[in-house]
Amino acid sequence: MENTKIAIIGLGYVGLPLSVEFAKQFPVVGFDINSKRVAELNRSIDKTLEVEQEVLQEVLQHKMSDANGLFITDQIHELKVANIYIVTVPTPTDDLNKPIFIPLITSSETVGSVLKPGDLVIYESTVYPGVTEDICVPILERQSGLVFNQDFYAGYSPERINPGDKNHTVTKILKVTSGSTPEVAQRVDDLYKSIITAGTHMAPSIKVAEAAKVIENSQRDINIAFVNELSKIFRLLDIDTKAVLEAAGTKWNFINFTPGLVGGHCIGVDPYYLAQKAIETGYTPEIILAGRKMNDSMGSYVASETVKMMIKKGTRIKNSRALVLGITFKENCPDIRNSRAIDIIREFETYDVAVDVYDPWASADEVQEEYQLNLLSCPTKLHTTYDAIVLAVGHREFLELDLERLKSDTAVVFDVKSLFPRHLVDARL
Repeated sequence: MENTKIAIIGLGYVGLPLSVEFAKQFPVVGFDINSKRVAELNRSIDKTLEVEQEVLQEVLQHKMSDANGLFITDQIHELKVANIYIVTVPTPTDDLNKPIFIPLITSSETVGSVLKPGDLVIYESTVYPGVTEDICVPILERQSGLVFNQDFYAGYSPERINPGDKNHTVTKILKVTSGSTPEVAQRVDDLYKSIITAGTHMAPSIKVAEAAKVIENSQRDINIAFVNELSKIFRLLDIDTKAVLEAAGTKWNFINFTPGLVGGHCIGVDPYYLAQKAIETGYTPEIILAGRKMNDSMGSYVASETVKMMIKKGTRIKNSRALVLGITFKENCPDIRNSRAIDIIREFETYDVAVDVYDPWASADEVQEEYQLNLLSCPTKLHTTYDAIVLAVGHREFLELDLERLKSDTAVVFDVKSLFPRHLVDARL
């Protein structure tokens, strides 16, 4: 590990915590194309809230000439000092749920432009099996003029970051590693072992590691789809789904999952990557896509069920008012990527319901840019009551809200996350 100098490409929810941990032992260059993000990080401001300000300040006290420390930049030429490159850029999908490889391609072009003989490139971005060697490596070869597994090498170690989770942080989650040769695989494994206290698992090939990552979230997606379907059935039977799951959970081998909206950068996206690869090989997956269809339907389902209950209470739907609590993809986290709370809002709008959105964790500027929505600063300060209130995300701050103050005389409260006491709500998943 002597003379190891690391460059990490992409300083988001995955790349920044990884950069900080490696910087405690090695000199690290953190690179991001977002100059605003770079400027904020250099002032020890992390808007993702994944790294505490004091921790960031501590590693930023060093420069690349030191034995360790983090140097953050948006200048490509400053990557040349590294001999290990770790790519942690996002891998989203488009409106048709097809993989978008543009961030992965452009970051590979960036790394290829500074690649030197003997260098190692490790990818952490979630992909389907084969992307590292079939898409990324040819770009590295073309940009650098070097030969794969002769002049430079590759590895894959899928990210396992859980945004907002302060218990399962990067060093406390077991890491899967792999490399393009047995020797490189060992080198990659040793590198991660230096910071991952939970240990590592060396996969026999890059493709195995890629496949392991993409099925982790596909499995969760399918299990959540199952309980989402149960919640629809039990609503028709007038049975409390939460109570059913608690009762079933008393069996030792029952696997606990709860119904809800499935968004974010992993569970709501990764199954489409695996499905895309399967379709390319001539197989159309049934269970994976069925799970996706079920989970993608939940936002509009919640809104339409709420409207039905409003009608039963005599509410005139056109120009009625609804308050949606939460726009981030999960509780107690500022990440708004692929939020499925937006599906509730858009479905309400098809009924001409006026929707307000309150989320104390989300950035108002980011929500406006991503979803063209204006967030409320605090609903309890308004002299407004609502005909419907939908809790979409279980932020702890919502427990402090005075629901009675916000409700009209005939208001419907739909608690998607079962956060509120049962007697305060009309429905929950």
